[in-house]
Amino acid sequence: MMHFSNASLLDRAILAVSPVRGLTRIQAKARASILMNYDAGGMGRRVKGMKAPATDADAASLGSRRLLRQRSRDLIRNAPFAKRAQSVVTNNVVGAGIAPSITGSNKTAADAAAKVILPFLESTEIDAHRAMNFATMQSVVCNSVFESGEVLAIRRTVSDANATLPLRVEILEIDHLDSTVQSHGDNEVIDGIEYDAETGVVVGYWIFQQHPGSATRKRTLKSSRVPASDVLHIRRIDRPGQMRGVPWLAPVMVTLAEMRDYQEAQILKQKISALLAGVVESGPDGPPVDENGQRASGLDKLAPGAFVYTDEGQKVTFTTPPRVDDYNVVMRLGLWAVAMGIGITGESLSGDLSNVNFSSMRAGRLEMDKNVETWQEQILIAQFCAGVGRWALDAYRLKATRRVAPLGMAWTAQRRALIDPTKEIPAIIKKVEAGLSSLSREQRAMGLDPDTIARERVEDAARPKPAPDEPGVGNETQQGNSS
Repeated sequence: MMHFSNASLLDRAILAVSPVRGLTRIQAKARASILMNYDAGGMGRRVKGMKAPATDADAASLGSRRLLRQRSRDLIRNAPFAKRAQSVVTNNVVGAGIAPSITGSNKTAADAAAKVILPFLESTEIDAHRAMNFATMQSVVCNSVFESGEVLAIRRTVSDANATLPLRVEILEIDHLDSTVQSHGDNEVIDGIEYDAETGVVVGYWIFQQHPGSATRKRTLKSSRVPASDVLHIRRIDRPGQMRGVPWLAPVMVTLAEMRDYQEAQILKQKISALLAGVVESGPDGPPVDENGQRASGLDKLAPGAFVYTDEGQKVTFTTPPRVDDYNVVMRLGLWAVAMGIGITGESLSGDLSNVNFSSMRAGRLEMDKNVETWQEQILIAQFCAGVGRWALDAYRLKATRRVAPLGMAWTAQRRALIDPTKEIPAIIKKVEAGLSSLSREQRAMGLDPDTIARERVEDAARPKPAPDEPGVGNETQQGNSS
Protein backbone atom coordinates (compact mmCIF):
# COMPACT_ATOMS: atom_id res chain seq x y z
CA MET A 1 0.00 0.00 0.00
CA MET A 2 1.40 3.41 -0.95
CA HIS A 3 1.15 6.36 1.40
CA PHE A 4 0.60 9.90 0.07
CA SER A 5 1.34 11.79 3.29
CA ASN A 6 4.23 13.66 1.63
CA ALA A 7 2.27 14.58 -1.49
CA SER A 8 1.76 18.30 -2.03
CA LEU A 9 -1.54 19.97 -2.90
CA LEU A 10 -0.46 20.08 -6.55
CA ASP A 11 0.31 16.34 -6.47
CA ARG A 12 -3.13 15.61 -5.01
CA ALA A 13 -4.82 17.81 -7.61
CA ILE A 14 -3.03 16.08 -10.50
CA LEU A 15 -3.82 12.70 -8.93
CA ALA A 16 -7.51 13.57 -8.81
CA VAL A 17 -7.63 14.69 -12.46
CA SER A 18 -5.21 12.10 -13.93
CA PRO A 19 -4.47 9.21 -11.56
CA VAL A 20 -1.79 7.62 -13.75
CA ARG A 21 0.13 10.87 -14.26
CA GLY A 22 -0.23 11.84 -10.63
CA LEU A 23 1.01 8.46 -9.41
CA THR A 24 4.02 8.63 -11.75
CA ARG A 25 4.88 12.08 -10.40
CA ILE A 26 4.69 10.97 -6.76
CA GLN A 27 6.78 7.84 -7.44
CA ALA A 28 9.47 9.89 -9.23
CA LYS A 29 9.69 12.29 -6.29
CA ALA A 30 10.01 9.34 -3.90
CA ARG A 31 12.89 7.86 -5.90
CA ALA A 32 14.62 11.23 -6.07
CA SER A 33 14.39 11.66 -2.29
CA ILE A 34 16.06 8.24 -1.85
CA LEU A 35 18.93 9.22 -4.15
CA MET A 36 19.47 12.44 -2.25
CA ASN A 37 20.50 10.45 0.85
CA TYR A 38 24.04 10.60 -0.57
CA ASP A 39 25.42 14.09 -1.08
CA ALA A 40 27.89 12.77 -3.68
CA GLY A 41 24.95 11.31 -5.63
CA GLY A 42 23.30 14.67 -6.11
CA MET A 43 23.84 17.39 -8.69
CA GLY A 44 24.34 20.39 -6.45
CA ARG A 45 26.99 23.09 -6.35
CA ARG A 46 29.33 21.10 -4.10
CA VAL A 47 29.85 18.36 -6.70
CA LYS A 48 29.96 20.67 -9.71
CA GLY A 49 33.67 20.01 -10.36
CA MET A 50 33.46 16.22 -10.10
CA LYS A 51 33.65 14.16 -13.29
CA ALA A 52 31.80 10.85 -13.44
CA PRO A 53 32.03 9.31 -16.93
CA ALA A 54 30.64 5.79 -17.32
CA THR A 55 33.81 4.43 -18.96
CA ASP A 56 35.94 1.36 -18.40
CA ALA A 57 39.52 1.60 -17.14
CA ASP A 58 41.18 2.05 -20.54
CA ALA A 59 38.52 4.35 -22.02
CA ALA A 60 38.89 6.68 -19.03
CA SER A 61 42.46 7.51 -20.08
CA LEU A 62 42.12 7.02 -23.83
CA GLY A 63 41.99 10.68 -24.82
CA SER A 64 44.63 11.94 -22.36
CA ARG A 65 47.10 9.07 -21.99
CA ARG A 66 49.66 10.47 -24.44
CA LEU A 67 49.49 13.99 -22.95
CA LEU A 68 49.76 12.59 -19.43
CA ARG A 69 52.96 10.78 -20.41
CA GLN A 70 54.48 13.88 -21.95
CA ARG A 71 53.64 16.07 -18.96
CA SER A 72 54.89 13.44 -16.54
CA ARG A 73 58.22 13.30 -18.37
CA ASP A 74 58.46 17.08 -18.34
CA LEU A 75 57.95 17.17 -14.57
CA ILE A 76 60.55 14.47 -13.99
CA ARG A 77 63.01 16.35 -16.21
CA ASN A 78 62.47 19.76 -14.64
CA ALA A 79 60.73 19.45 -11.25
CA PRO A 80 63.11 18.23 -8.51
CA PHE A 81 60.39 16.70 -6.31
CA ALA A 82 58.97 14.69 -9.22
CA LYS A 83 62.43 13.29 -9.95
CA ARG A 84 62.88 12.59 -6.25
CA ALA A 85 59.59 10.68 -6.11
CA GLN A 86 60.65 8.49 -9.02
CA SER A 87 63.99 7.78 -7.37
CA VAL A 88 62.34 6.90 -4.05
CA VAL A 89 60.00 4.39 -5.69
CA THR A 90 62.69 2.75 -7.85
CA ASN A 91 65.31 2.64 -5.10
CA ASN A 92 62.89 0.96 -2.71
CA VAL A 93 61.31 -1.42 -5.22
CA VAL A 94 64.48 -2.46 -7.06
CA GLY A 95 67.46 -1.34 -5.00
CA ALA A 96 70.52 -3.27 -6.13
CA GLY A 97 68.24 -5.62 -8.05
CA ILE A 98 65.75 -8.42 -7.42
CA ALA A 99 67.95 -11.52 -7.24
CA PRO A 100 67.05 -14.71 -9.15
CA SER A 101 67.71 -18.29 -8.08
CA ILE A 102 67.12 -21.57 -9.94
CA THR A 103 64.76 -24.06 -8.31
CA GLY A 104 63.86 -27.64 -9.10
CA SER A 105 63.43 -31.09 -7.59
CA ASN A 106 66.66 -32.22 -9.25
CA LYS A 107 69.39 -30.38 -7.34
CA THR A 108 72.10 -31.33 -9.83
CA ALA A 109 70.09 -30.01 -12.79
CA ALA A 110 69.25 -26.80 -10.91
CA ASP A 111 72.90 -26.16 -10.06
CA ALA A 112 73.96 -26.81 -13.66
CA ALA A 113 71.35 -24.35 -14.96
CA ALA A 114 72.33 -21.76 -12.35
CA LYS A 115 75.95 -21.81 -13.55
CA VAL A 116 74.75 -20.77 -17.02
CA ILE A 117 71.66 -18.62 -16.47
CA LEU A 118 72.69 -16.51 -13.46
CA PRO A 119 75.98 -15.22 -14.98
CA PHE A 120 74.05 -14.55 -18.19
CA LEU A 121 71.56 -12.36 -16.29
CA GLU A 122 74.40 -10.55 -14.51
CA SER A 123 76.09 -9.63 -17.81
CA THR A 124 75.08 -7.15 -20.49
CA GLU A 125 74.73 -10.04 -22.95
CA ILE A 126 71.03 -10.24 -22.09
CA ASP A 127 70.40 -6.71 -23.39
CA ALA A 128 69.65 -6.32 -27.08
CA HIS A 129 71.75 -3.12 -27.03
CA ARG A 130 74.53 -4.55 -24.80
CA ALA A 131 74.15 -1.65 -22.38
CA MET A 132 72.38 -3.13 -19.32
CA ASN A 133 72.45 -6.23 -17.19
CA PHE A 134 69.24 -7.59 -15.73
CA ALA A 135 69.44 -5.55 -12.50
CA THR A 136 69.79 -2.34 -14.52
CA MET A 137 66.86 -3.42 -16.69
CA GLN A 138 64.73 -3.71 -13.56
CA SER A 139 65.54 -0.11 -12.61
CA VAL A 140 64.75 1.14 -16.14
CA VAL A 141 61.46 -0.77 -16.18
CA CYS A 142 60.46 0.61 -12.78
CA ASN A 143 61.39 4.15 -13.81
CA SER A 144 59.36 3.80 -17.00
CA VAL A 145 56.30 2.39 -15.25
CA PHE A 146 56.41 5.31 -12.82
CA GLU A 147 57.01 7.91 -15.52
CA SER A 148 54.84 6.62 -18.39
CA GLY A 149 52.53 4.19 -16.62
CA GLU A 150 53.65 1.21 -18.72
CA VAL A 151 56.60 -0.23 -20.61
CA LEU A 152 57.31 -3.10 -23.03
CA ALA A 153 59.94 -5.84 -22.99
CA ILE A 154 60.50 -7.77 -26.23
CA ARG A 155 62.10 -11.19 -26.62
CA ARG A 156 64.65 -11.42 -29.42
CA THR A 157 65.93 -14.89 -30.34
CA VAL A 158 69.47 -14.94 -31.77
CA SER A 159 71.24 -17.67 -33.73
CA ASP A 160 74.80 -16.82 -32.68
CA ALA A 161 76.56 -20.07 -31.82
CA ASN A 162 78.94 -18.21 -29.50
CA ALA A 163 76.14 -16.72 -27.42
CA THR A 164 75.77 -18.03 -23.88
CA LEU A 165 72.02 -18.28 -24.45
CA PRO A 166 70.07 -17.54 -27.65
CA LEU A 167 68.14 -14.75 -25.95
CA ARG A 168 68.15 -10.95 -26.02
CA VAL A 169 65.68 -8.68 -24.24
CA GLU A 170 64.84 -5.21 -25.57
CA ILE A 171 63.14 -2.60 -23.37
CA LEU A 172 60.85 -0.26 -25.34
CA GLU A 173 58.88 2.78 -24.26
CA ILE A 174 55.14 2.43 -24.63
CA ASP A 175 55.24 5.05 -27.41
CA HIS A 176 56.27 2.22 -29.74
CA LEU A 177 52.69 0.89 -29.79
CA ASP A 178 51.03 1.68 -33.11
CA SER A 179 47.56 3.04 -32.32
CA THR A 180 46.67 3.47 -36.02
CA VAL A 181 46.10 -0.27 -36.61
CA GLN A 182 42.43 -1.10 -36.12
CA SER A 183 42.15 -4.80 -36.97
CA HIS A 184 44.02 -7.90 -38.05
CA GLY A 185 41.74 -10.40 -39.73
CA ASP A 186 38.76 -10.91 -37.45
CA ASN A 187 40.72 -9.69 -34.42
CA GLU A 188 40.25 -6.16 -33.09
CA VAL A 189 43.32 -4.01 -32.44
CA ILE A 190 42.93 -1.28 -29.80
CA ASP A 191 45.81 1.10 -29.16
CA GLY A 192 48.26 -1.30 -30.75
CA ILE A 193 47.11 -4.36 -28.77
CA GLU A 194 45.46 -7.19 -30.71
CA TYR A 195 42.68 -9.19 -29.05
CA ASP A 196 41.40 -12.60 -30.12
CA ALA A 197 37.93 -12.28 -31.66
CA GLU A 198 36.48 -15.22 -29.70
CA THR A 199 38.18 -15.18 -26.30
CA GLY A 200 39.23 -11.53 -26.00
CA VAL A 201 42.72 -12.63 -24.93
CA VAL A 202 45.71 -10.57 -26.09
CA VAL A 203 47.43 -12.39 -28.95
CA GLY A 204 49.74 -9.74 -30.39
CA TYR A 205 51.22 -6.26 -30.23
CA TRP A 206 51.75 -3.88 -33.14
CA ILE A 207 55.06 -2.16 -32.51
CA PHE A 208 56.87 0.60 -34.37
CA GLN A 209 60.39 -0.32 -35.45
CA GLN A 210 61.58 3.07 -34.20
CA HIS A 211 60.38 5.46 -31.55
CA PRO A 212 57.92 7.96 -33.13
CA GLY A 213 59.87 10.79 -31.51
CA SER A 214 63.31 9.57 -32.58
CA ALA A 215 65.85 12.13 -33.79
CA THR A 216 67.29 9.84 -36.46
CA ARG A 217 67.21 11.02 -40.05
CA LYS A 218 66.16 7.52 -41.16
CA ARG A 219 63.02 7.44 -39.09
CA THR A 220 60.22 5.20 -40.30
CA LEU A 221 56.73 4.79 -38.90
CA LYS A 222 56.42 1.20 -40.06
CA SER A 223 55.06 -1.22 -37.47
CA SER A 224 55.09 -5.00 -37.30
CA ARG A 225 53.10 -7.59 -35.38
CA VAL A 226 54.86 -9.28 -32.45
CA PRO A 227 53.20 -12.34 -30.86
CA ALA A 228 52.05 -11.82 -27.28
CA SER A 229 54.32 -14.67 -26.16
CA ASP A 230 57.33 -12.50 -27.09
CA VAL A 231 56.10 -9.37 -25.29
CA LEU A 232 55.95 -8.41 -21.63
CA HIS A 233 53.57 -5.51 -20.99
CA ILE A 234 54.39 -4.15 -17.53
CA ARG A 235 51.99 -1.73 -15.83
CA ARG A 236 50.03 -1.26 -12.61
CA ILE A 237 46.53 -2.72 -12.78
CA ASP A 238 44.00 -0.89 -10.62
CA ARG A 239 40.66 -1.84 -12.22
CA PRO A 240 39.20 -5.05 -13.69
CA GLY A 241 39.87 -5.41 -17.40
CA GLN A 242 42.56 -2.70 -17.40
CA MET A 243 45.16 -3.20 -20.12
CA ARG A 244 46.82 0.22 -20.22
CA GLY A 245 48.62 2.10 -17.49
CA VAL A 246 48.77 5.79 -16.61
CA PRO A 247 51.69 7.74 -15.10
CA TRP A 248 51.89 7.49 -11.33
CA LEU A 249 52.09 11.29 -11.14
CA ALA A 250 48.64 11.66 -12.73
CA PRO A 251 46.73 12.29 -9.44
CA VAL A 252 49.32 14.84 -8.24
CA MET A 253 50.53 16.30 -11.53
CA VAL A 254 48.60 19.57 -11.20
CA THR A 255 49.74 19.98 -7.58
CA LEU A 256 53.38 19.40 -8.54
CA ALA A 257 53.20 21.90 -11.39
CA GLU A 258 51.61 24.53 -9.14
CA MET A 259 54.23 23.91 -6.45
CA ARG A 260 57.00 24.37 -9.00
CA ASP A 261 55.48 27.66 -10.15
CA TYR A 262 54.96 28.75 -6.55
CA GLN A 263 58.57 27.96 -5.68
CA GLU A 264 59.91 29.87 -8.68
CA ALA A 265 57.66 32.84 -7.83
CA GLN A 266 58.97 32.91 -4.28
CA ILE A 267 62.57 32.77 -5.50
CA LEU A 268 61.88 35.67 -7.87
CA LYS A 269 60.23 37.58 -5.05
CA GLN A 270 63.33 37.13 -2.92
CA LYS A 271 65.51 38.37 -5.76
CA ILE A 272 63.38 41.48 -6.08
CA SER A 273 63.43 42.09 -2.34
CA ALA A 274 67.24 41.86 -2.41
CA LEU A 275 67.45 44.54 -5.09
CA LEU A 276 68.75 47.33 -2.82
CA ALA A 277 70.23 50.16 -4.86
CA GLY A 278 70.68 53.91 -4.74
CA VAL A 279 68.95 56.17 -7.25
CA VAL A 280 70.47 59.64 -7.64
CA GLU A 281 68.43 62.40 -9.29
CA SER A 282 70.58 64.36 -11.70
CA GLY A 283 71.00 68.08 -11.47
CA PRO A 284 70.63 70.66 -14.25
CA ASP A 285 73.91 69.50 -15.86
CA GLY A 286 72.76 65.87 -16.11
CA PRO A 287 74.54 62.78 -14.85
CA PRO A 288 78.35 62.90 -14.44
CA VAL A 289 80.68 61.62 -17.14
CA ASP A 290 82.81 58.51 -16.48
CA GLU A 291 86.42 57.91 -17.57
CA ASN A 292 85.25 56.73 -21.00
CA GLY A 293 83.27 59.85 -21.65
CA GLN A 294 79.96 58.09 -21.12
CA ARG A 295 77.26 59.58 -18.91
CA ALA A 296 76.49 57.33 -15.92
CA SER A 297 72.77 57.22 -16.53
CA GLY A 298 70.27 54.47 -17.18
CA LEU A 299 67.84 52.64 -14.95
CA ASP A 300 68.59 49.51 -16.96
CA LYS A 301 71.85 49.27 -14.97
CA LEU A 302 69.96 48.87 -11.71
CA ALA A 303 71.54 46.01 -9.73
CA PRO A 304 72.01 45.09 -6.05
CA GLY A 305 74.44 47.54 -4.42
CA ALA A 306 74.65 49.78 -7.51
CA PHE A 307 74.30 53.54 -7.80
CA VAL A 308 72.54 54.73 -10.91
CA TYR A 309 71.60 58.20 -12.08
CA THR A 310 68.37 59.38 -13.61
CA ASP A 311 67.90 61.99 -16.23
CA GLU A 312 66.42 65.28 -15.19
CA GLY A 313 62.73 64.99 -14.61
CA GLN A 314 62.78 61.23 -14.05
CA LYS A 315 61.53 59.79 -10.77
CA VAL A 316 61.58 56.24 -9.53
CA THR A 317 59.14 54.70 -7.08
CA PHE A 318 60.11 51.41 -5.46
CA THR A 319 57.55 48.84 -4.41
CA THR A 320 57.92 46.97 -1.16
CA PRO A 321 57.66 43.24 -1.89
CA PRO A 322 55.66 41.19 0.63
CA ARG A 323 57.48 38.94 3.06
CA VAL A 324 57.61 35.23 2.38
CA ASP A 325 56.18 34.02 5.67
CA ASP A 326 54.10 30.99 4.65
CA TYR A 327 56.58 29.39 2.25
CA ASN A 328 57.55 26.50 4.54
CA VAL A 329 53.96 25.70 5.46
CA VAL A 330 52.72 25.72 1.87
CA MET A 331 55.60 23.63 0.56
CA ARG A 332 55.37 21.12 3.41
CA LEU A 333 51.63 20.55 3.03
CA GLY A 334 51.97 20.35 -0.74
CA LEU A 335 54.77 17.79 -0.55
CA TRP A 336 52.83 15.68 1.93
CA ALA A 337 49.84 15.68 -0.42
CA VAL A 338 52.04 14.60 -3.32
CA ALA A 339 53.64 11.86 -1.23
CA MET A 340 50.24 10.49 -0.21
CA GLY A 341 49.04 10.51 -3.81
CA ILE A 342 52.04 8.42 -4.90
CA GLY A 343 52.17 6.10 -1.89
CA ILE A 344 55.43 7.11 -0.21
CA THR A 345 56.22 8.99 2.98
CA GLY A 346 56.58 12.74 3.12
CA GLU A 347 60.01 12.37 4.75
CA SER A 348 61.32 10.26 1.87
CA LEU A 349 60.01 12.75 -0.69
CA SER A 350 61.24 15.93 0.98
CA GLY A 351 64.37 14.53 2.64
CA ASP A 352 63.41 16.46 5.78
CA LEU A 353 63.97 14.34 8.88
CA SER A 354 64.00 17.20 11.36
CA ASN A 355 60.68 16.25 13.00
CA VAL A 356 60.98 12.46 13.13
CA ASN A 357 62.38 9.93 15.56
CA PHE A 358 62.71 6.15 15.47
CA SER A 359 59.08 5.48 16.42
CA SER A 360 57.51 8.00 14.06
CA MET A 361 59.78 7.03 11.16
CA ARG A 362 59.05 3.33 11.67
CA ALA A 363 55.30 3.96 11.88
CA GLY A 364 55.43 6.07 8.74
CA ARG A 365 57.39 3.40 6.89
CA LEU A 366 54.94 0.58 7.68
CA GLU A 367 52.39 1.71 5.09
CA MET A 368 55.04 2.61 2.53
CA ASP A 369 56.70 -0.79 3.00
CA LYS A 370 53.40 -2.50 2.21
CA ASN A 371 53.14 -0.43 -0.96
CA VAL A 372 56.70 -1.33 -1.91
CA GLU A 373 56.04 -5.04 -1.34
CA THR A 374 52.92 -4.81 -3.51
CA TRP A 375 54.81 -3.07 -6.32
CA GLN A 376 57.62 -5.61 -6.10
CA GLU A 377 55.44 -8.70 -6.16
CA GLN A 378 52.56 -7.63 -8.41
CA ILE A 379 54.39 -5.50 -10.95
CA LEU A 380 58.11 -6.10 -11.18
CA ILE A 381 58.36 -9.77 -10.18
CA ALA A 382 55.03 -11.09 -11.53
CA GLN A 383 55.09 -9.20 -14.83
CA PHE A 384 58.76 -8.59 -15.67
CA CYS A 385 61.12 -10.86 -13.72
CA ALA A 386 58.96 -13.96 -14.06
CA GLY A 387 58.58 -13.34 -17.80
CA VAL A 388 62.29 -12.89 -18.41
CA GLY A 389 63.00 -15.92 -16.21
CA ARG A 390 60.62 -18.00 -18.31
CA TRP A 391 62.38 -16.82 -21.48
CA ALA A 392 65.79 -17.63 -19.98
CA LEU A 393 64.72 -21.17 -19.08
CA ASP A 394 63.33 -21.66 -22.59
CA ALA A 395 66.62 -20.46 -24.07
CA TYR A 396 68.56 -22.76 -21.75
CA ARG A 397 66.53 -25.75 -22.93
CA LEU A 398 67.18 -24.79 -26.57
CA LYS A 399 70.90 -24.56 -25.89
CA ALA A 400 71.08 -27.86 -23.96
CA THR A 401 72.23 -30.95 -25.82
CA ARG A 402 70.00 -33.29 -23.83
CA ARG A 403 66.67 -33.24 -22.02
CA VAL A 404 66.55 -30.86 -19.07
CA ALA A 405 64.68 -31.68 -15.87
CA PRO A 406 61.79 -29.35 -14.93
CA LEU A 407 63.18 -26.10 -13.52
CA GLY A 408 61.79 -22.89 -12.10
CA MET A 409 63.04 -19.53 -10.90
CA ALA A 410 62.52 -17.82 -7.54
CA TRP A 411 63.02 -14.10 -6.96
CA THR A 412 64.27 -12.41 -3.82
CA ALA A 413 63.59 -8.69 -3.53
CA GLN A 414 65.91 -6.34 -1.71
CA ARG A 415 64.86 -5.61 1.85
CA ARG A 416 64.35 -2.06 2.94
CA ALA A 417 67.15 -0.51 4.96
CA LEU A 418 66.76 -1.15 8.68
CA ILE A 419 65.96 1.97 10.68
CA ASP A 420 67.67 0.71 13.84
CA PRO A 421 69.43 -2.67 13.36
CA THR A 422 70.25 -2.96 17.07
CA LYS A 423 66.53 -3.15 17.81
CA GLU A 424 65.15 -4.85 14.70
CA ILE A 425 67.61 -7.75 14.29
CA PRO A 426 67.10 -9.11 17.85
CA ALA A 427 63.35 -8.97 17.23
CA ILE A 428 63.78 -11.08 14.06
CA ILE A 429 65.91 -13.62 15.94
CA LYS A 430 63.31 -13.94 18.70
CA LYS A 431 60.57 -14.45 16.11
CA VAL A 432 62.49 -17.33 14.52
CA GLU A 433 63.36 -18.90 17.89
CA ALA A 434 59.73 -18.71 19.01
CA GLY A 435 58.61 -20.56 15.90
CA LEU A 436 56.63 -17.62 14.53
CA SER A 437 58.67 -17.62 11.33
CA SER A 438 61.32 -19.68 9.58
CA LEU A 439 64.94 -18.71 9.12
CA SER A 440 64.60 -19.00 5.34
CA ARG A 441 61.56 -16.73 5.30
CA GLU A 442 63.33 -14.05 7.31
CA GLN A 443 66.44 -14.32 5.15
CA ARG A 444 64.35 -13.78 2.02
CA ALA A 445 62.56 -10.87 3.72
CA MET A 446 66.00 -9.32 4.22
CA GLY A 447 66.76 -9.68 0.51
CA LEU A 448 69.05 -12.69 0.99
CA ASP A 449 69.00 -16.07 -0.74
CA PRO A 450 68.86 -18.90 1.86
CA ASP A 451 70.61 -21.34 -0.50
CA THR A 452 73.47 -18.91 -1.07
CA ILE A 453 73.85 -18.29 2.67
CA ALA A 454 73.85 -22.03 3.43
CA ARG A 455 76.47 -22.70 0.78
CA GLU A 456 78.68 -19.84 2.00
CA ARG A 457 78.41 -21.02 5.61
CA VAL A 458 79.57 -24.50 4.59
CA GLU A 459 82.47 -22.96 2.66
CA ASP A 460 83.39 -20.80 5.66
CA ALA A 461 83.35 -23.81 7.96
CA ALA A 462 85.54 -25.82 5.57
CA ARG A 463 88.05 -23.02 5.11
CA PRO A 464 91.21 -23.78 7.18
CA LYS A 465 91.72 -21.43 10.09
CA PRO A 466 95.20 -19.95 10.65
CA ALA A 467 97.09 -21.09 13.72
CA PRO A 468 97.12 -18.67 16.69
CA ASP A 469 100.90 -18.16 16.42
CA GLU A 470 100.79 -17.18 12.73
CA PRO A 471 101.48 -13.53 11.90
CA GLY A 472 98.43 -11.32 11.72
CA VAL A 473 96.27 -13.49 13.97
CA GLY A 474 96.74 -11.82 17.31
CA ASN A 475 100.30 -12.11 18.52
CA GLU A 476 101.38 -8.93 16.78
CA THR A 477 98.55 -7.00 18.35
CA GLN A 478 99.42 -8.30 21.81
CA GLN A 479 103.10 -7.51 21.27
CA GLY A 480 102.21 -4.03 20.08
CA ASN A 481 100.08 -3.45 23.17
CA SER A 482 102.81 -4.74 25.50
CA SER A 483 105.40 -2.50 23.90
